Amino acid sequence: MKTNTKSSLLYITKIGVLSAMATVLMLFEFPLPIAPSFYELDFSEVAVLIGSFSLGPLAGVLIEFIKIVINLLINGTDTFFVGELANFLMGCSFAFPAALIYCRKKTLKRAFIGMGIGTLSLVFVGALCNYFLMIPAYVYLAGFSMDAIIGMGAAINPAIKDLVSLIIIAVVPFNLIKGVLCSLLTALLYKRVSPVLHK
Repeated sequence: MKTNTKSSLLYITKIGVLSAMATVLMLFEFPLPIAPSFYELDFSEVAVLIGSFSLGPLAGVLIEFIKIVINLLINGTDTFFVGELANFLMGCSFAFPAALIYCRKKTLKRAFIGMGIGTLSLVFVGALCNYFLMIPAYVYLAGFSMDAIIGMGAAINPAIKDLVSLIIIAVVPFNLIKGVLCSLLTALLYKRVSPVLHK
């Protein structure tokens, strides 16, 4: 009984520490020149992915959720919770399949396969979230003009003419870059961090 309680407390503690790390990393965000400025890159998914690899896919979902909640408490929302929901869905779409593949057989090869699949999932879900959820919901809730959003994209790349071209030309490459960079950082850091998490 004591062993189970201790294991549960250790699990909760690790989730809490990784959630705090993800929250801190989320505060340091920056735009990329290929997308409008309201798309900002952060490396919080590195902590989520490390947690998913070491503690399992469901742990990654918990870390992602707690990260979003803490960030809401610190910064509030300027997207009527739409951005936070999209961030949660996209984060889970990245970390969950990656961990699912890696945790079945923990080898370096499967880690890279998992992160590759996770990146493709992030790109796919990110495109769907932006097209069907994030941008239309923000236009509806904030009263922001769709033309203004498309215009911000066109200012970056004149080839952006409508929502579809914004997704293909700006959102897809943005999430691809995010997935690749977060995967590379995770690959560099995981072996250094995992012994601590497995204690």
